[in-house]
Amino acid sequence: MDKYAEKRLLHTPEGVRDIYGRELLKKLTVQDKLMHTFASFGYKNIQTPVFEFFDVFGSEIGTTRSNELYKFFDKEGNTLVLRPDFTPSMARCAAKYFMEEDIPVRFSYCGNVFTNTSNLQGKLKEMTETGVELIGDGHRSADAELIHMAVSALKAAGLKEFQICIGEIEFFKGLCEEAGLSDEMVEQVRELISNKNYFGVEEYILEAGIKKEKAESFLKVVELFGSYECLQEAKLIVKNEMSLKAVGRLQELYETLEELGDEKYISFDLGMVSNYNYYTGIIFKAYTYGVGDTVLRGGRYDKLLSHFGKEAPAIGFMILVDDLMIALDSQKLSPAEEKYIDYLLYDKGMAKKAGKLADKMRKDGLCIECVQFATGKKIDDYVAYGYHNMVSKLYHLTNEEKVLTYDLADDSPDGLPVDNADLKAFTWRKKA
Repeated sequence: MDKYAEKRLLHTPEGVRDIYGRELLKKLTVQDKLMHTFASFGYKNIQTPVFEFFDVFGSEIGTTRSNELYKFFDKEGNTLVLRPDFTPSMARCAAKYFMEEDIPVRFSYCGNVFTNTSNLQGKLKEMTETGVELIGDGHRSADAELIHMAVSALKAAGLKEFQICIGEIEFFKGLCEEAGLSDEMVEQVRELISNKNYFGVEEYILEAGIKKEKAESFLKVVELFGSYECLQEAKLIVKNEMSLKAVGRLQELYETLEELGDEKYISFDLGMVSNYNYYTGIIFKAYTYGVGDTVLRGGRYDKLLSHFGKEAPAIGFMILVDDLMIALDSQKLSPAEEKYIDYLLYDKGMAKKAGKLADKMRKDGLCIECVQFATGKKIDDYVAYGYHNMVSKLYHLTNEEKVLTYDLADDSPDGLPVDNADLKAFTWRKKA
């Protein structure tokens, strides 16, 4: 094997990476906190395949552009794709297994998604997402539940300062219908407003020959973001019923969230649009310090399930775990490293006794790594190893049938045993 081939075997492809040690423990801790929050709201975990038929994520549903999907073929010639997004998979499951169900269904999930995008912004092509979907509930209370749960989840993960910015697809749609824009013009204006490109919006609208009164409404939309007061302003710049009703729904939503004590985390953006065509009502994104993108995205998608044969309203959100971890690290809010491993070191000739002792400790709920004391090593070497590998306690079973206990949880690596007991009298802490 040549040197280039050897080097390639040691590295990952562009856009993916290995995660291990402390970083992985932190990530798993955050994921557990998020999933626990979802469960506390009554959401049940579901797993969907990593790859599905191409049509599940096709352009009609509008999740990810075809050239950004990882595509391959099965033996029958069907086009398959690695999932770029969980929501269509959730919709397919709901249609398949809950076709006749008329009581709301609550899903939660955690897994990886794959998008074959350019790495110009340093984005990974494999990302971890966790999230929820509430299917079969079109009430305003469902919108409030999802936003409230999003706030609760981000707080549970460790964030203290963040904003969930809320928009309404129907507000923008109403403006476009009021102005008589074609589908092509809608997409162009959508992109410009999404980028907060005030001058671009102005130039395009003037060139399109839209009436001055209608054009001014679009220009003002770009600036309609901030606190609750911007909703009052929004009512003054539109006359169509669709947009006015959308603002009314946002006002009603805010009142509910205020009662729940979430108002400090809530802001609004009437110019918010989404690249996902399946959204039909409220949409929302969460922002925080230390990361250049959103850490949470979601919205209502009342028509998506119809693509799979089921008519049902739905709403959900997903959290970008990798971006959330970046934010937590930059804010020095990373979850505490739970040193959950106990290390049983034994001298030569004590393997059998060590094995029995390790089994007893495991039955009491401890995680035990069992290793024979190597020739040429010192106890300090193992103590140092323990500090760098999330070991809580190091137990040394000597050939004199004594157990020396080193407590590594206090972050003061002095290498001194805190206990020296005969094996018969030795006790250990049970897992709480």
